Amino acid sequence: MTQLSVNINKIATLRNARGGNLPDLVKTAMDCERFGAQGITVHPRPDERHIRYKDVYELKRFVSTEFNIEGNPTEKFLKLISDVKPQQVTLVPDAPDAITSNAGWDTKKEKDFLKKIIAEIKSIGARVSIFIDPDKEMISHAAETGTDRIELYTENYAKDFSADKVNALKPYKTAASHAASVGLGVNAGHDLNLDNLNYFSSNIPELLEVSIGHALISDALYFGLENTIQLYLRQLK
Repeated sequence: MTQLSVNINKIATLRNARGGNLPDLVKTAMDCERFGAQGITVHPRPDERHIRYKDVYELKRFVSTEFNIEGNPTEKFLKLISDVKPQQVTLVPDAPDAITSNAGWDTKKEKDFLKKIIAEIKSIGARVSIFIDPDKEMISHAAETGTDRIELYTENYAKDFSADKVNALKPYKTAASHAASVGLGVNAGHDLNLDNLNYFSSNIPELLEVSIGHALISDALYFGLENTIQLYLRQLK
């Protein structure tokens, strides 16, 4: 079964809006695991508008499933990774002021940079995934960087799903198949939700993991966190 990693950035956003520690980020992460999530994802950004760097150190003490840390590999981010030693690091080329991640790596242009960064991260024992568009050329170049996996950026799939789900999926099926053929594992994330997740996962057999935050936390407002995680897990069966 494809693994579900819950991105808890939005829990931190809600906490930060009022100050204090409500909702409790660590308790939420532990509850997500208790309710069946197979991983916890965080994406600290330079302005710490949601996940703070100190949160990541605190979460490391309590997360018992896969801990996945996403981010742009700045010097500060790499220091965090070296200290925390998560199970997986997902490299995302987002600008400091980006509201959310909105593009994958140009692995041809950035290949030498990525090789250096990935070797550094893998030396501490973490698995590396790089955020990428469903582009065969970019995936081929990604395979030369030393990364273990790619994370397919699924915004376009989600955007086009309701109009034509077959054609919306096509580039992702091609990309996942090509990734597997060049020795890369396949993750996916961005705008996956209860409407489009099952079709995506059931038609991409190479899919190892999805990281879902905004939609899942939004659904939890209506259905409750435990029930929501179970609903997402059912979509992945």
